Amino acid sequence: MNVAISDGSTIIGESIVINGNLNGDEDLAVRGRVEGTITLTRNLLVEASGVVKAEVQVKSCVISGALVGNVTASESIEITKEGRMIGDIAAPRVVIHDGAGFRGRIDTGEVEVEEAVERPTLARMSPRPALRPPPPRPAIAPRPERVVERLERAERAEEAGDGASLAERAAAAVKPPAPPVPVAMGAVKRKVVVRRK
Repeated sequence: MNVAISDGSTIIGESIVINGNLNGDEDLAVRGRVEGTITLTRNLLVEASGVVKAEVQVKSCVISGALVGNVTASESIEITKEGRMIGDIAAPRVVIHDGAGFRGRIDTGEVEVEEAVERPTLARMSPRPALRPPPPRPAIAPRPERVVERLERAERAEEAGDGASLAERAAAAVKPPAPPVPVAMGAVKRKVVVRRK
């Protein structure tokens, strides 16, 4: 069914069902059901009771009902909080209110990129050298002469009956020294010496 609309505005009532192509040069309000295509040089309003399953090309579109299909508008598309839409949108201005339902893609036009801010392409980029992990740090081991000194002290302490075995003392002698404790900047360490007479 092809419907042509003349001057003025048209309302498709709640009990009206249209299947086919809808073309016109005036505003159209849909309260009923339209399936097919809608091509208008003016505005389309899908009211809360309206259901549109069509490919739509209009000047502007306000959706308060349900619309399934792609919509192309030369000015704007608005989906109110009661509106529901499934399909792609193409318009320079798109408004989707809080609470509206929309699933699809939005195209608001071409994005111009200035040549001065051009991104480097892969062909012009120099290859990056592969990052190598840093070599592992060697464990800090005590000097051999200190180990020998500790072992000798351990032997003397064992002979004196200090209580610790030679093996325990040797294990303690081989352990690396503890790292220094960091001191807050500006802190001053003072040694207090008390002399008794």
